[in-house]
Amino acid sequence: MLTEKRYELILDLLEDRKTITVLELKDLLGTSESTIRRDLSALDQAGKLTKVFGGAVALENTFSTYEPSVAQKEGIRIDEKKRIARLAASLILPESFVYLDAGTTTGYMLDYIAERSAVYVTNAVSHAKRLAATGFRVLLIGGELKGVTEAVIGTQAILSLQDFHFTRAFFGANGISKKEGFTTPDLNEALVKKTAFQQTQKAYVLADASKFGNVSSVTFAPFAYAEILTDQKPFGDFLESKNIRVVP
Repeated sequence: MLTEKRYELILDLLEDRKTITVLELKDLLGTSESTIRRDLSALDQAGKLTKVFGGAVALENTFSTYEPSVAQKEGIRIDEKKRIARLAASLILPESFVYLDAGTTTGYMLDYIAERSAVYVTNAVSHAKRLAATGFRVLLIGGELKGVTEAVIGTQAILSLQDFHFTRAFFGANGISKKEGFTTPDLNEALVKKTAFQQTQKAYVLADASKFGNVSSVTFAPFAYAEILTDQKPFGDFLESKNIRVVP
């Protein structure tokens, strides 16, 4: 049985039972205990279940209104974010007009961006400072500075973005759902994302595997409207999605 199929079956069983043991999964799936334990570790790392001694339990809730700070997010899944960011940076074409959303994963893109003929627009003060310091042409959106995410938000930011027409845009997201789309906890930040999203020819969402299946308070774009760059092949409802690109 393929790994992705086992993942899907394990999650389906957990959805029904809420808790399951390694021995139960071994018998139901007809595979070894070591394989089941590896599967549970992978699913736990991806944020799809909680691994416990002798088995696993379903996540109590995939809906979240919590917004972690930049400092909190910087220490999470660093290797995965850097791999995604490297791929994203390679997609910037010469003479592009690029939007960079605030966030830690888009922030890691700055380590890999090499296209100096492009113009970069961002609502992240830290992104703008780093780009300008290394000689890139960068435009910083004006507006209210949100302390938690260090993103510029508000009416002024939205009005500024409405005048731009981006060839490429790169976004972060707190949750990805086929039904609810790309979501984030804060309404004001979602409105800025939504506006930039509507002003671009090609949109990318940068998200590690833990974001799939999660839903935050506000949708800023439909699922099908962006190409998703992620660190591992998703499972369940996302398995057949054509707009997901996994880092090589």
